[in-house]
Amino acid sequence: MKKYSGFTLIELMITLAIVAIVTTLAIPGMSEFVKNERLTSASNNLLGDIMLARSKAVERNQPVIICASNDQANCNGNYEDGWIITIDSDSDGIGDEIIKIQQATEGNITYDQGGAGLSIITFDSRGFLPTGANTGTISVCDNRTNPDDYAKTISLSATGRASRGANPACP
Repeated sequence: MKKYSGFTLIELMITLAIVAIVTTLAIPGMSEFVKNERLTSASNNLLGDIMLARSKAVERNQPVIICASNDQANCNGNYEDGWIITIDSDSDGIGDEIIKIQQATEGNITYDQGGAGLSIITFDSRGFLPTGANTGTISVCDNRTNPDDYAKTISLSATGRASRGANPACP
């Protein structure tokens, strides 16, 4: 008599039940993980580009502007729409040469400046913010129920140093 090897119907049903239970438990956690990673990525992109603008100002010995831009050519809009980094070669406050264009952020990410007026950030040739320029924080938020619990904050000091901050304030 031949001996057959394989799965019985009961073994297969038990395996499928275990897979269904594990999947049901894992999917909500995975969704939170994806939202957290999107938020971190958006925050790191803006922080990295602020640092790039500052280093380009020092490297080129010219003012550099990073600003929110909804058309990727002019300083207008909100950071959700994207932003540009430009060289201000004639120091008139208007970018003359675009260095980098960042497209709009996906995933319901918002950038809140808390009234600090940081939609246009200009670094002088030393990498500092001009005297009297706005300093403060930009909170990077998403659309969860308690956004402050998950938000990331970028702080900008008068010396032009950008860093991860504390105490996010999402709308």
